[in-house]
Amino acid sequence: MMVHVSSFAFIKNVIYMTYYASQNNEAEDPKYHTARLVYCPADDVENKTYIDLQAAGDTFGGKTVDAVYDTILMHKDDETIYLMWTAMLSGNYYRLYRTFNTSEKTFSEIKINKLKIDDLICDFSYSGIQTIFAEKNLGYKKMYSDIGIMQKISSRTENGEVYYYTGAYSGDHTFIIKSKDLETWEFVAQPDFVNESKWENATYVKDDKCYYFVRQKDESPYGFLTVYHLKEKIWEKPVLIEDCQSRADFIEYGNHLYLFHAPIDREHIGIVHINCNNIKDSSIVLQAKMKESCFYPFVQYGNGALYMSYTVNRHHIKLAKFDAKNYLNAL
Repeated sequence: MMVHVSSFAFIKNVIYMTYYASQNNEAEDPKYHTARLVYCPADDVENKTYIDLQAAGDTFGGKTVDAVYDTILMHKDDETIYLMWTAMLSGNYYRLYRTFNTSEKTFSEIKINKLKIDDLICDFSYSGIQTIFAEKNLGYKKMYSDIGIMQKISSRTENGEVYYYTGAYSGDHTFIIKSKDLETWEFVAQPDFVNESKWENATYVKDDKCYYFVRQKDESPYGFLTVYHLKEKIWEKPVLIEDCQSRADFIEYGNHLYLFHAPIDREHIGIVHINCNNIKDSSIVLQAKMKESCFYPFVQYGNGALYMSYTVNRHHIKLAKFDAKNYLNAL
């Protein structure tokens, strides 16, 4: 009756999709949510297998799962995918994960993600974030009880090891994280300038830079785009992008970087070409009126083409092939 927040991967001609769902009512209410995995052959999409990963009311670690929220999929290699979601246990939200073996169709046990800052490691939880930031004398903005990790990962080799970067958030507090194993996440940086960030922060690493975009508080029609220089450890002056009030996503296409975003009315889709030499010269490529609602876009490659999943009125998750060449190749 309600579905929201999608991520997907194409692996060996099979589509894997995650989202959270409610079978009780049409409201987005985590007290009724189920974290779900669905997969099907790319050439037989009606032949779906549905698997519930965890639902509100289940037990975990001897505790009742009071709520389930943002559910994502991370695809590091074709043998194993990481399924990750937020769950409330005894009044505290945690980030949980389990792996899925795509060949054997088997799961690992459910575990809690970890958050690391320098030499300190804690559970990746609402209370854990506040505790470890305080112990490291790092300020943090207002947090709400829900916490999240973004589903898009981009990689960078550091001292001979591959790190995967993404964004983490709780309410107004947003920051960059990285991981070698998608299990323990290390704090990288948080914006050091005044801003009104709120919720989901998209990131993408390219040429020793981490591109960063996040919507702002509800009364602001702008999201902001900035860059964190990973070697120099400095932030660029942010650029405001108008009419952005939803989760956004970066994608690299033809060695160019683009930002897909959902405008305020959530019935459009917008694409911005990022000028990697000077972000203030970034330009709008497309603003398209949809025939239905379209928000929380997630863009990924599959079978050699670009695909985008998105939410429709919180009643459907759709996966659409995106004909990028008509818009993006011209650049």
